[in-house]
Amino acid sequence: MKKFTFKGVLDGIRSSVAPQIKPDQDIVETLRPDYFQVAKTFRHGFPYQPTALAFDPIQRLLAIGTKNGSLRIIGRPGVDAQVRHELEAAVVQVEFLMNEGALITVTADDSLHLWNFRQKRADVVHSLKFQRERITVIHLPLRSKWLYVGSERGNVHFVNVETFTLSGYIINWNKAIEVTRPTHPGPIVHLSDNPADSSKLLIGFETGLMVLWDLKTKKPECRWQWGDSLKSIDWHFEGKQFTCSHNDGSLTTWNVKPSSKPANIIYPHAKNKTESCKPIQKVEWKSSKSGESYLIFSGGLTADTAGRVPSITIMHGKTTTVLEMDHNIVDFVTLCESPYNSDVQEPYAVAVLMQNDLVLIDLLSSGYPCFENPHPMDIHESPVSCVHYIADCPSDLIPAFYSVGSRSASKRTGYSENKWPIAGGEWSPTSCSYNEIILTGHTDGSVRFWDASAGSLQVLYKLKTAKVFEKARSKSPEGSDEDQFSVQLLSFCPESRKLAVAGISSYVVLFKFRKLESTFETTTLEIPIYSESLDEAAESSPEEAPSKPAGTSDDSSTLVRVRSGPQKKPPGFQACLACVTPSTNGEPPGQITALTINSSYGLLAYGLDNGIVIVDFIQKCVLLNISTADMYGSADPYQRAPRSPKRTTALSETSDGERCRSPSIDQVPNLNVTALSVNIAILDNDP
Repeated sequence: MKKFTFKGVLDGIRSSVAPQIKPDQDIVETLRPDYFQVAKTFRHGFPYQPTALAFDPIQRLLAIGTKNGSLRIIGRPGVDAQVRHELEAAVVQVEFLMNEGALITVTADDSLHLWNFRQKRADVVHSLKFQRERITVIHLPLRSKWLYVGSERGNVHFVNVETFTLSGYIINWNKAIEVTRPTHPGPIVHLSDNPADSSKLLIGFETGLMVLWDLKTKKPECRWQWGDSLKSIDWHFEGKQFTCSHNDGSLTTWNVKPSSKPANIIYPHAKNKTESCKPIQKVEWKSSKSGESYLIFSGGLTADTAGRVPSITIMHGKTTTVLEMDHNIVDFVTLCESPYNSDVQEPYAVAVLMQNDLVLIDLLSSGYPCFENPHPMDIHESPVSCVHYIADCPSDLIPAFYSVGSRSASKRTGYSENKWPIAGGEWSPTSCSYNEIILTGHTDGSVRFWDASAGSLQVLYKLKTAKVFEKARSKSPEGSDEDQFSVQLLSFCPESRKLAVAGISSYVVLFKFRKLESTFETTTLEIPIYSESLDEAAESSPEEAPSKPAGTSDDSSTLVRVRSGPQKKPPGFQACLACVTPSTNGEPPGQITALTINSSYGLLAYGLDNGIVIVDFIQKCVLLNISTADMYGSADPYQRAPRSPKRTTALSETSDGERCRSPSIDQVPNLNVTALSVNIAILDNDP
C-alpha cells in the first residue's frame, strides 16, 4: 500500500500548477515613495498658546502670533491662513504694513521677519537678527519706511523696511535721560510718534521715564517721570496729550510740555486712594465723532477681592463697563474706522485675544455684546468623541447643510446683530476639485457638520441629538450626567441623506434630512438582547417562562427615554426612528461597537458587546436581534455543520430531511427574530 506524506501532497500540488510565464518586457515602475508622503491638508482650532495680536484697519485682517512660531491670519468667513517661522521661536510682536499686504514679526530669538502675503501663500522676504541686544518693542508709523526698534538696554534702533537693513543712527539711553539721573531707565516698553508731528518720537521706559525725542534735531524735547512702573501709552488724536497705564492700577494723563506732575490721575477701580489694584497691562485712548472719548484697558481691578477674573474695562463718557473674560487676556486691539492717529478714529469694536479664545466686542450696540465668530476657534467646545469623513459627496449636499445651518444660527440670542467686522481677504470656495465633509460627534450629544473642501474647516450645521430624549433621569454608564448622550458612532449615507447616531447609553437614532419644518412622532423600538443558550443553561424546570420577544419591556429598563407624542422638528435632520436597548435581568445593556446603514435595502444594523441587531427602517420593524453567544450555537438560523470532502458519498446517502435546509424551514423555537422567516421564505420562492 502506497504511503502518503504531507510533504508529498504539497509537492504534488506544486507540480500540478502551471508555472507563470514572464512577459517579454518588464513593467517600468514610475511611482516613487515621495509621491505618497503624509501632508497636512488643513487645520482647525484655536492657535496654541497665542502671544501677539495685530490688526490692519484698511484691509481688515487680523494676525495672531503663537509661542511655537506660528502666524495665523484671518479675515472674512473662509479667509483663514497659517504659516510658521522656520526656527519656531515664539512670536513676541506683530506689526502690519497697512494696506501693503505685508507684516513684520518679532520672535523670541531677537529676529525681525518681513512677511509678504500678497501671493497665494505667505512667505518671509527678509530677516534680520540682533546679536548684541534683545528686542522689546517695535513701532512702524503709517506709510513710513523706517521701523523703530526698542531694546532691553534702552536704546532705539532704526531699520529700513525696504532693504531691511539697520541705520547707523541710534538713540542711546544715556542721551535720552537727564545727565543728573544716577540709574539706568530700564528696557523700552513703548514707542510711538506724535499724531500731530511724526518727527517727535515718544519713548517709554519700564521705570516710568518718558522722553519725547525730536528726530530732526536729534535731541530730547521733553521728559516726564512717574514713580510707578510704566505698562503702556496711547496718544490723544490731537497730539497734545497722552495717557499711561501703570503697575499700581492707575491711569495718568500728561500734557505735551515740561511738567513734573500729570494733568490727571485716576484709579478706575479703587474706592479710595489706599486700596491696591492690579496692574493695567494696556490702555487705548480713542476718540469718536460724538465728542466722547473711549478709554479701554485690561486689568486694574482691586487686588484684595477674591475670585476676580480677567476683564476689559470700557470708559465712555460718564459710564464705566467691566466685561469679564473666561480666560487670561494676552492682548487686545481697538478696531477703528480711520487708520490715521491724527484723525477722529471712530472705534467700532474691540478684539480681545485670550489664552483659549478670541472675542470681538461690539462698541456700537448697547451693553457691548460680542460678535458671533464665523471662525470657530475651538473644535472641542464639547469634547470630540468620534469622527466620520466623507469624500466626493454630492455637490448639493454642502449648500443644503449650510442653508439649514444658517437659519438656525440666525435664531441665536445674546450676540450682536451687526456683521462680523473683520471682513478682509478673498475666499475661493472651489479650491478643492471634490467636496469633503467631516462629521464630529461630541460628548454633549451634538453632531457638527464641517466643510473641509476649502483648506480650512467651516461649520455648516449643528445637530443636537439630546433633544430626541427626555431630560436625564439617571447618570450615564460613565457616571457623568452630561455624558449620557455622548455620541459614540456615526454612519451617514450622502445619497439618501440619512444619518444614524449611536450613543453611549446603548441607543441608535436614525435621522432623515428635510428642508422644511415638520411635526410627527419619533417611532421607538425597544430591542433587548437575550441569550437562548444562557437561558437554557439556567433553566431549572420546563415550566419556566420563555424569553421575551423584541419590543416588550415588562421588567426591563432603558438608560434613556424617547420623547412621546408628536414633536415639532426644525428643518435639517429630523429623528424618525429610535432603537433603544433595555437592560435585562438587572444587567446594563452592552455598548454599541459597530454601526452601518444601507439606504438601498432600507436596513440599519448595529453591533453591541453581546449581540447584533438588524432593523428595517422602512417598515420600522426588527428583522434580527441575536446575542453573540447564540450566533455560533444551536439558535443560529444560519448554522451549517462543517463537512469534509471524504464524507461526500456518505452524505449523499442520507435522507433529504437530514440535509441543510433553508432558514425559513429550520426555525429555532423561542428565537428572538421578528419577521425573519417571512422575508427568507419570500427569497426562497423567487424563481
